[in-house]
Amino acid sequence: MKKEGMSLVDSIKFNEAGLVPAIAQDAQSGRVLMMAWMNEEAVYETLNTGFAHYYSRSRQQQWKKGESSGNVQKILDIYLDCDGDTILLQIEQTGPACHTNRESCFYKQQQDSAWITVEEPTVHT
Repeated sequence: MKKEGMSLVDSIKFNEAGLVPAIAQDAQSGRVLMMAWMNEEAVYETLNTGFAHYYSRSRQQQWKKGESSGNVQKILDIYLDCDGDTILLQIEQTGPACHTNRESCFYKQQQDSAWITVEEPTVHT
């Protein structure tokens, strides 16, 4: 594995599980599309390929966003927050970002005392 950006990765404060939250934001609209976890390898792969890679806690493995669906995230910019413990990825999203086939994973809005679905899945014809 190439280790470009070593000082960038060294600046990140990973949690006790070796992970850091990464927020994917549409660079054009500013909409937050999803939050996922990255381990050190996912950060390196993201930096080296220009496409978002994450770490799946349930599958215990690294994955490239869109690897099976084709809904890739091209990295346009990367930010690290003031504490060094959260990454913001400004991306160009191909297709829906959410595995539910929605543009964003944040499609439930609090209204009164309930969560209301405010975005329906994309229908493919």
